[in-house]
This record gives sequence, structure tokens and C-alpha cells, in this order.
Amino acid sequence: MSREKTARFYAVVAGASGVVGRRLATHLAALPDWEVTGLSRRAPANVAFKTLAVDLTNAADCQAILGTLTDTTHIFYAARYDHKTTAPEPIDLNTNMLRHLVDAVEPRAANLQHIHMVQGSKYYGSNLPSYKTPALESDPRVANNANFYYAQEDFLVARQQSSGQRWSWSASRPHAICDFSTGFARALGLLIAVYASICKARGEPLSFPGTVGNYNALYQCTEAKLLARAIQWMSTEPTCANQAFNITNGDFIRWKNLWPLFADYFGLPLGGVNTQRLGDTTTTPQAAQTWAQIVKKYHLKTNSYVTYDKLVVWPYGDFVFGPAIDIMSSTIKARQLGFRDAMDTGRMFIDLFDYYRREKVIP
Repeated sequence: MSREKTARFYAVVAGASGVVGRRLATHLAALPDWEVTGLSRRAPANVAFKTLAVDLTNAADCQAILGTLTDTTHIFYAARYDHKTTAPEPIDLNTNMLRHLVDAVEPRAANLQHIHMVQGSKYYGSNLPSYKTPALESDPRVANNANFYYAQEDFLVARQQSSGQRWSWSASRPHAICDFSTGFARALGLLIAVYASICKARGEPLSFPGTVGNYNALYQCTEAKLLARAIQWMSTEPTCANQAFNITNGDFIRWKNLWPLFADYFGLPLGGVNTQRLGDTTTTPQAAQTWAQIVKKYHLKTNSYVTYDKLVVWPYGDFVFGPAIDIMSSTIKARQLGFRDAMDTGRMFIDLFDYYRREKVIP
């Protein structure tokens, strides 16, 4: 791997075209002591870090392309196999992707110090009808909660033991990641903004599209820049070695408290709860036509990634706004060990709306 500057750390970031991987790679590349190589199936354009195109599902591809990354000190795994919100994510395939990466880089990287993997609150069963809250990193694994986080973690722990523990590992567990960028389909802030814009164009109030229970329940989000800082911290702080950390904005919200703020922002009357399946009601030809009229009227961007069918993943809204349970992770462990970054989630959404307007993605 050729280098243009002397650095203390050489990072390999898998999933560099995704919201977490790209934000993390961008964050690290801006620091003076990091060199970054981002991995993805299709190299992202206009980024401030080196990229390699690789298919992590293909072991031979990984060996051929990644075998030259011999000066790697940190591996950051933020990749996942493409999936639909309505279908379980494949465990074996996601685990093998991590395995192929580690098999290609770890034996050749004599100075490897740390491997980090991005997980999520599904680790605790947040995808189930109910789970223990607030979730703690010390909580036992949940029976009948089949997800690839467990399999990936088991693989990495076993691999570390077999390597003689010459490197450490860590895991971050965020929830509902939000980012100040466009082109990421599972963008909760953009989904709300587009939904509000369609309501306004139709002369409708801003109703809540989820369930009554969800409207009143507690929820949490994680801003991507904050998550990137947290991942850097836990991957370089010795006291964090071989542990997992919940990383969120640090506060809890209720949609019933934020929805009036959103209605005011978009100049709409506040509606009540109007439970619907966004995956059905907002994917009709009529909805697409309404959005086309909005784009024309307000001269919005028409890049390929902001066409209506690619703008947001509407079933993701059903996934977020449906469950009538509290979604809560305790971040006290990270705070006690020194990571104290926090963010007001309500303010974050307003800032996101401002960003989308400046970028001419919403009116």
C-alpha cells in the first residue's frame, strides 16, 4: 500500500459507501495521523480518502485485492449485505463478509492493533415485540433473536484468541443513524421531510403515520458524526479494548413531542395519528406525481439518487413508526470511560431539514 504521508494509524474501512462507513472514513481522513482506505463494491465518488472496489462476499476477490494492505493498524467493519427492511438479514452471508475481510488482511498486517465492528440495538432485541430497557452492554443475549451481530462477534472473539490476542476489538451499538448528507436511502430525517412536503402539497395536515403506541413511546437516534467520533475513541482508547458500547445522541424523544415542532417547521397544521403503511400509501403513482410537481415547482435537484423511487425507503418508516415499545439504550458505560459527546435529537432533526433545504432536496 503506497502512502503519501507519514501516519500513526492506517485504517481500512469496510462499507465506505454506506452512511456509517463513509462518515467514519471521512472523519478519520481529516485527522493528521490517520491514513484511510475505504472498501466498497463500488468505490464512492468525491471522497477525501483512498478507495478500493471489492466484493466482500467473494473470498478470492478479497485475497487478491486486499492482500497488499500490510501496514493496516485498524480495521473498521461497517458493511452489511443489501437487504429489504421487511426481510431478515442473512446471518451466514454477513458473517462471511467479515470473515473474508479479516482472512485477507489480518495475517499480513504485522502491526494490526484493533478491529471494530458496527452493530446496533437489534443486539438487545429492539426488533422484537418487547425487550428490556434501558439496554445495557452487560445484558445477556436474547433467545430467539437470530441476527448476524452475535455470529460476527463470536467469530471475531475466536479469531482474536487464535491470534494470541495481538490485537483488540470493540463494537458500537447505535440506533436510527442520521446523517447530514444525501444519497442514503434509510435516512429518517429525509423520510420525515419528504412525507411532510407531500402532505403540504396535498393540503393535508402533518399527521403521524405510525401507531398510537409508537407516537407515545420513547425513542432514540444517533447522529453519524457523533458515532464516527465514538468509534475512533473506542478503537484507540486502551480501556475500551474487547468491549461493546451503546452510542446514541444521549437523550430520548417521543414523537408526540417532536411532531408539533415538525409541523411548525413545514408550515402545516398538526394532524392526529393516521396509522398507515408508508410502504403502500407513498409508493403509488399519485404520490410520485405529487413529488414530481414539487420538484418542478421548487426547482429541486434531479440527480439520479433523488428520483422519487430512490429518495427514501418508505418501508423503513413503517419499521420505525410501527412498534409500540420504548427503544432505549443506556450510554452510561461510554460516558464513564470518557466519551461524553451528546446531541439534542430534536435540534438535530431541524438542522437536518435545514440541510436538505440548502441542498435543494426538499422545498
